Amino acid sequence: MGLISGVLLLLPLAPVRGVEWVADRLLEAAEREQCDPATIRARLGELNRAYEAGELTEEEFEEQEERLLDQLEQRVPRGSPAAVTRTRTRTRTDRDQGTSHD
Repeated sequence: MGLISGVLLLLPLAPVRGVEWVADRLLEAAEREQCDPATIRARLGELNRAYEAGELTEEEFEEQEERLLDQLEQRVPRGSPAAVTRTRTRTRTDRDQGTSHD
């Protein structure tokens, strides 16, 4: 098969490959944004607001907070300011409840 016949054979697949490439780039960008520490912190802030407004039960709040904090810890190395955020959040929650998890 020559070069021209190979190009002519694969030409109808070009739009499919182009769409697939664009979809891959969009998926990568969405994954980066979803795992971005700033985005996770913003979601934690919204979660706190919803809890304080009474839109969430304590159990729902703790479950979602734990999931978000786990995501944040996976993205940020230990010893960074975000790693300290989890300790501060738990300390604040413990202080509000009058308990300690240490």
